[in-house]
Amino acid sequence: MIGLLRGRIVRRHPPFLLVDVAGVGYEVEAPMSTFYALPEGEGEVILHTHLAVREDAHILYAFAREGDRALFRALLKVNGVGGKMALAILSGMTADEFALCVQAGDIAALTRVPGVGKKTAERLVVEMRDRLEGLSGNAAPLQPMATPAAGSTPADPVADALSALVALGYKPADASRMVRAVDAAGCGTEDIIKAALQGAVKA
Repeated sequence: MIGLLRGRIVRRHPPFLLVDVAGVGYEVEAPMSTFYALPEGEGEVILHTHLAVREDAHILYAFAREGDRALFRALLKVNGVGGKMALAILSGMTADEFALCVQAGDIAALTRVPGVGKKTAERLVVEMRDRLEGLSGNAAPLQPMATPAAGSTPADPVADALSALVALGYKPADASRMVRAVDAAGCGTEDIIKAALQGAVKA
């Protein structure tokens, strides 16, 4: 089991990251909460990981905080929730926001996450209530291990943001609508995604 990576980020294309660990490139999938915590450029970081072994693929998920990984693992135990949906949940809301939704039985907020229907939202509320204790803790955020190099601005952050939202499970038409609702002038890819997801939660 690969539980942790310490290395240098060489490529980011949400929800994917390529991390160079002593010359070996690990491709991982990460929620947007992790992208928001990353240093700019190619700084060295420590990522907490979860390895999912399937018949057709081995997928390595990465998280800025141990608490996010713990919540991800708890979500996978809910019937009908897979890695893609769990990433979408962690991308659309913080662990504390998710806990509030579960405790309040806010089905409407949960169904705004792509792929989460009413029945799945109801299962999340019922099954996660007893698992939340200790998951949203005060784990320290991701810290760069070295001074990061200056990053380059993506050639088309709007297109990259649209692609990332589709990869997280949003339908292309919905992703396009979410991005169009954002004032993207001068914004980077991750800023556009964050604003689009916040707008979706508030809708």
